[in-house]
Amino acid sequence: MTPDTINLKQELAVLLALATLWGASYTFIKIGVETISPITLIATRTLIAGLLLLAVLRLRGLSLPKDKATWGRFLFQACLNSAIPFTLIAWAEQTVDAGLAAILNSTTPIFAFLTALLTRHEPVTGRKLFGVVAGIAGITLVVGLEALNGAGDQLPAQLAIVAATICYAGAAIFGRGFKSLDPMMPAAGSLICGAVILMPLSLAIEQPWTLAPSTGSILALLCLSVFSTALAFVIYFRLVHTLGSVGTTAQAYLRVPIGVAIGVIFLGESISSTALVGLACVISGVMAMTIPARKRVPA
Repeated sequence: MTPDTINLKQELAVLLALATLWGASYTFIKIGVETISPITLIATRTLIAGLLLLAVLRLRGLSLPKDKATWGRFLFQACLNSAIPFTLIAWAEQTVDAGLAAILNSTTPIFAFLTALLTRHEPVTGRKLFGVVAGIAGITLVVGLEALNGAGDQLPAQLAIVAATICYAGAAIFGRGFKSLDPMMPAAGSLICGAVILMPLSLAIEQPWTLAPSTGSILALLCLSVFSTALAFVIYFRLVHTLGSVGTTAQAYLRVPIGVAIGVIFLGESISSTALVGLACVISGVMAMTIPARKRVPA
C-alpha cells in the first residue's frame, strides 16, 4: 500500500489507537511486576497473546506458514520486538517509574530515523527530521526534566529500557519484510516464538510455581496480553506497511502523554503544567513524520 492509496485520516486514527494500547502497557507492567517476576510475566504475556492470535487466524480460515525460512524470520522478529525488549522493560519497571519508562522508550523514532539514514531503507526528509526534534521537545515538556532525576541510581534499569528501544527500532525496519503475509501472521508467529524462548527461562530461573500473584497483577497481565500485545501487534504490522517504519514508530510521541495520563489516573502520578504545550509539539511531530509529502504537479 502506497502513500497515494492509504486513507490518511483512518491510518492516523489507527496510529492513535496503537499509541493508547502501548501507552497503557507501562502501567500494566508496573502493576504486573509487583507480584509476578519479569520473565514469567513476559513469557505468559507472549504465550497468551500468541495463542489468541493463532485462534483468530484459524477462525479466519488461515494458517501460519510451515517453511523453516519464514519461522526463522519469525524467531528473529520475536527477539527484536517481544522477547528481549518486553523482558528488559519489565525488569526495569521493578525500580523505574512507569512515566520514566515511557519517556526513555519514546526514543524509538530516533533510532529508526538513524537506521533509515544508514541503510537508506526509506526516504529520510527534512520533514521527518523536524518530526524527531518536535517530538523530543514535546516529550521533555510533557514529562518534565525532573523525570530524569536519579539517573545515576537507576542507570542499569534505564539503560535496559534504552536497549529495548533500540530493539524496537530494528523490529520496525525488519518488520517490513513480512509484506507478503497477512499482518496477523508475523504477529502470531513472532509471539509464539517469543513464548518458546522465554518459557524455559521462566521455569529455570524464576520457578513461577512459587509465586503468589495478586488479583491486580493477574488482571494487568491479562489486559497486557490481550489488548496491549495481541491487538496492538496486529495494528503495528498493518501500520508498518501503510505508514512506513519511521512513521509507525512515531506513535511513541503520542504514547508518552497517553501513558502519563493513565499513570495519573491509576498510579497517582502527576504531570507538569506545561503538558498541553508539550502535547501540541508531540502531535506536530507525529504529523510531520506520518503525513506524506504532496507530489509536485508539473506546471
